[in-house]
Formats: sequence, structure tokens, C-alpha cells
Amino acid sequence: MMDFQPPARPPKAESIVPMINVVFLLLIFFLMTAQIAPPEPFEVASPQAGKAGDPKGEVTLYLSAEGLAQYQDQRGEAAFAALKAELGEIKEVVLRADAKAQGARLAEVMAELRRAGFSAIELVVELK
Repeated sequence: MMDFQPPARPPKAESIVPMINVVFLLLIFFLMTAQIAPPEPFEVASPQAGKAGDPKGEVTLYLSAEGLAQYQDQRGEAAFAALKAELGEIKEVVLRADAKAQGARLAEVMAELRRAGFSAIELVVELK
């Protein structure tokens, strides 16, 4: 007896398209929820204190161990000018000063920020 049935087809390979879709959706999710911040302009070792909290200011001014101030791409007096330009909508500034910065320079920077019109200055510290 002859068998006239068509030969059995091999099972169809599973599609990886759904897996690729899930990977792309996860990638988009993580990109949307990630907080992308510019890198710090220079290494800052914050001073230590008995109590620390999360800074709430919207802009950050960096002060190096040598006393150099930087905001975004501006250094020195240009950094203060750039901060003053943003004063309209922002009243709070975060100051990330290096622990090795001289206290007199830190006081000068804080006085300059106060004269610029900032109502709150937060100094970032680390817990002991």
C-alpha cells in the first residue's frame, strides 16, 4: 500500500520578534525614568558633618580645593555671571565645595551668592 499523504513538515521555528519588542520597551522605559545628569567638572570630596540631607536646590555651583568656582562650563567670575542670569526662576543654589577648600574662600563664595540674590544656599556634606 502506498502512502499518498504529504510529508510531515518540520515545526515552525519560534519567532524572536516578541522578545525584541520587549527588550526595546524595557530600554525605552529605563531611558525615560533615568535621571541623566552632567558629570561633575572636577572631583569634589565633601566636608564631613554629623548630619546630612539631600540637597533641594535646582542648580549646583562647584568649588575646587584651590578655590575655583564652576557652574556648567563657566569658571571663576563667569560662573557667578551665569548663575545671576538664571536668578529669575531659581532662588536656591547647591554649593558642592571640596573639603580642602579654605574657609575664607568658602565664605567669599557664599557672600557672592547672597549678593547675587539667592535666597537659599545649601552646602553639601557627608556623614561622619
